[in-house]
Amino acid sequence: MNVLSLISTKGGAGKTTVAANLGGLLADAGLQVLLLDLDSQPTLSSYYALSTPREVGSYELIAQRLTAVEQVVSTTVIQHLDLIVSNDRAGHISTLLLHAPDGRLRLRNLMPAFQDHYDVLIIDTQGARSVVVEMVILASDCALCPVPPEMLAARELRRGTLGLFEELEPYRYLGVALPAVKLLLNQVNANRRDTRLITQSLRASFQADPHVSVCSTVIPDRVAYLNAASMGLPAHRVEPIPPPGSRGPCAAQVMRALAIELLPQWAERIVASGAHVSGQPPAGGRRLIRRA
Repeated sequence: MNVLSLISTKGGAGKTTVAANLGGLLADAGLQVLLLDLDSQPTLSSYYALSTPREVGSYELIAQRLTAVEQVVSTTVIQHLDLIVSNDRAGHISTLLLHAPDGRLRLRNLMPAFQDHYDVLIIDTQGARSVVVEMVILASDCALCPVPPEMLAARELRRGTLGLFEELEPYRYLGVALPAVKLLLNQVNANRRDTRLITQSLRASFQADPHVSVCSTVIPDRVAYLNAASMGLPAHRVEPIPPPGSRGPCAAQVMRALAIELLPQWAERIVASGAHVSGQPPAGGRRLIRRA
């Protein structure tokens, strides 16, 4: 099971949008995908409608070590895509982890319970420094950090997000390897000169860094992602082909390229699937439940 986390200490970077759309595309490619929402503002938990909701979620997983799939995992209307909802609005998990003997290693120790059920686990986190985010980093194979092409976001990346990884370096001496860090340029408007300059600067800054790299894939600032969120669908279904007059790649092309870049071992399946091109409701007239 590949564990991919969305990390940024700055809010509004687009973590939830990337997590939801990447998960939806991989599920449509036939992979068994589990989304884990560990953001105290549970946007990911309400992105997709649920066909089989559970009353428990991330709090019971972390605080009570409840890993029984049939108890803690909700089923979404997207085939092959499951979800552990966030239900820790008060932030009790952080307090618990600070006083727990296994603390930042709690999630890492729980991961084996899901390995036989899922191909990919995607974790969404809050946009702030916290012990929960540190715990997620230590449980991940790859940390994907969305970065809007803004000067303030670039500065926060170095001071906050990458500084957090540096503080976790001592865990290497305990045999815990830190994940590869991949920076994802998100919400990019290629027509703006400052955007191009910031993009070039980021790529140049990390060109020789062995631990941090910049994704080749860039997510453009397109209305398709907003429309997809409003409809509760993955963006590749909403924009499967470039719209008339468009010069850039469509959402389906972008998300497929990102998925292949992050998970090259699944490239053949992702390419072959072509993904679904429309978001039709499930057959059978099943009533869909959207979590508030």
